[in-house]
Amino acid sequence: MFTNSKILLIVFIGAAFLLSSCTSKQNQKNDKGFPLSNIDSSANPENDFYQYAVGNWIKNNPIPQEYSSWGTFTVLAEKNYKVLHKILEDAAQNKDVKKGSIQQKIGDFYFAGMDTTKIEADGIKPIEAELKKIDAIKTEKDLLDEVVYQHVHLGAPLFDFGSGVDAKNSKMEIAQLVQGGLGLPDKDYYLNKDSYSNEVREKYINHLTNMFKLIGEKESYAKNDASIVMNIETRLAKVSMSKVEMRDPNKTYHKMTIAKLERLSPGFAWVDYFKGVGVNIDSMNVEQPDFFKEVSKIVKETPIDNWKPYLKWNLLNSSANYLDSNIVNEHFDFYGKFLYGAKVLQPRWKRVLFRADRSIGELLGQLYVKEVFPPEAKARALKIVKSLLEAMRERINMLDWMSADTKKQALHKLDLFTVKIGYPDKWIDYKPLNIERDSYYANAIRCAEFNFNRDIKKIDKPVDPTEWEMTPQTVNAYYEPLRNEIVFPAAILQPPFFDQNADDAINYGAMGAVIGHEITHGFDDEGRQYDANGNIKDWWTKDDETKFNEHAKRIIEQFDSYMPVDTMHINGKLTEGENIADLGGLNVAFTAFEKTDEYKNQEKIDGFTPNQRFFLAWAQVWESNTRAQTIKLLIKTDPHSPDRFRVNGPFSNMPEFWQVFNIKEGDPMRAPDNKLVKIW
Repeated sequence: MFTNSKILLIVFIGAAFLLSSCTSKQNQKNDKGFPLSNIDSSANPENDFYQYAVGNWIKNNPIPQEYSSWGTFTVLAEKNYKVLHKILEDAAQNKDVKKGSIQQKIGDFYFAGMDTTKIEADGIKPIEAELKKIDAIKTEKDLLDEVVYQHVHLGAPLFDFGSGVDAKNSKMEIAQLVQGGLGLPDKDYYLNKDSYSNEVREKYINHLTNMFKLIGEKESYAKNDASIVMNIETRLAKVSMSKVEMRDPNKTYHKMTIAKLERLSPGFAWVDYFKGVGVNIDSMNVEQPDFFKEVSKIVKETPIDNWKPYLKWNLLNSSANYLDSNIVNEHFDFYGKFLYGAKVLQPRWKRVLFRADRSIGELLGQLYVKEVFPPEAKARALKIVKSLLEAMRERINMLDWMSADTKKQALHKLDLFTVKIGYPDKWIDYKPLNIERDSYYANAIRCAEFNFNRDIKKIDKPVDPTEWEMTPQTVNAYYEPLRNEIVFPAAILQPPFFDQNADDAINYGAMGAVIGHEITHGFDDEGRQYDANGNIKDWWTKDDETKFNEHAKRIIEQFDSYMPVDTMHINGKLTEGENIADLGGLNVAFTAFEKTDEYKNQEKIDGFTPNQRFFLAWAQVWESNTRAQTIKLLIKTDPHSPDRFRVNGPFSNMPEFWQVFNIKEGDPMRAPDNKLVKIW
């Protein structure tokens, strides 16, 4: 399923997202509020508020070896892992469950994944038949058949295919062709000439070589095959859209018939491909036409024998987590250790749990919510969401740069927001999916095929409004512009994001600002291009659009100036939407907080006013330590800014913050008047 969802943060290799545990306070109301032990009193809030607010937490919480980052999200996810681990263990040990039940399916998936004796004994046996089939490729039809097989099962060579909401007819699903086929996280790693990119390419070629050796190739052949893969992927990278370009939804919408696709990309047998994957379609959205022009040329110009190492690599890369420890360790050494900086593999049970979540997440989710999310929690969360929507309405009405006509359209969009809390009203039906204890890899194949077929069956059908893009056990949240909906899984509706025992300042500064963040995504640089029904549509006056872009330009320039690691700057254009959402979310949350009795009474807790605790709560959300390798990768690939700047950046634009922490003109935590960003 392809979406344009704007999520709170990106999940990356080697990291689970957790929240710091909270120390008890004398004041019971603050038991799960803001621990004073987080504060670094040697730091000045006017210079670096993030360091002041959570500096001691950073000092006292080094990154565990198995992680590339450790922070608030990683601590809460760890808490969830304990719940999920017990659910899986109990299911795996219960051999008397009914065949086809939730417990049987998740239990057998977990059992097979934990059966290291069989997995090690099998080695690469699970993929040997497919490797032989690739070696036997002689014709373009054979090549096509293997691409089809991998797309339906594990892997996505050359490009991605699936369903997605039609961005200009948002009540319907449409087939989507999307650029892909790369083994590195971003096109820049193939093309940039800086020393770090050169090092990544060198390490990647070594990794490819090692993987080919692990399936029995001699060193010289393995090196040659690695070079072939690199050449094909580099050609694909050269015509891939950048992540910044893909932020413009108009640039990724090109609806066309199959006949037009064949004229655009004549070197690939598209009719046979669609028949092979099991769809009968007349049209689709081709997100990146120039990319598919090049795919056509590559297919025609590349000798058949050169496709074999590329297809083997795609099979290996997508299968690595399900094979023996030699493959797993080599895969981790490059992706987990080198690219992200993790020191050791996570325990096997966590890795199998992660795969279960990705493969059969809503099966696991049904048991998870019974443990952690009672129905009354949904009502409590919905109440705070409604208060944030009203606050957004108030702020739209107060805007001095937007005309009445555009305000009317913005308010209409806000009126049609859908809110999803906790878990789906209708769960995915996994009855057709067969899971056994026989083989971890076989289960992965069956799950992938099930999920692919479920996805493509939606093509040319009405959109299912009950569908979720995250599992309930995911510590995250998102806004989907094509559905105009904000979604908050059960896992994030826990302390320190949301806690019924904490004071309002903590709840509004944490979960309130997260909710406000997702609401604001409906009106950021991307979201504002979609109307109330989720269609790409220009509903702004030209003058208002110009004014918005002038304000947004300031936030781009602000974040361009930040340098989180070495000489690497944040990409202000890539992170524009998330930075707008952070600032907008905080403004909306503070407006809602002003309606509470706590704000009106201004009673201090632990020496801090409610207003101060509001800002401390947001800083606590982003307390984290992140390895330098991860920061470097995320700067290139992640639309979110590094955590420190998700605090200091928006706060420097908020007069409410300046006032309560006595931030004066000229202080680093106060933006000059001529650079002040105020959008929503």
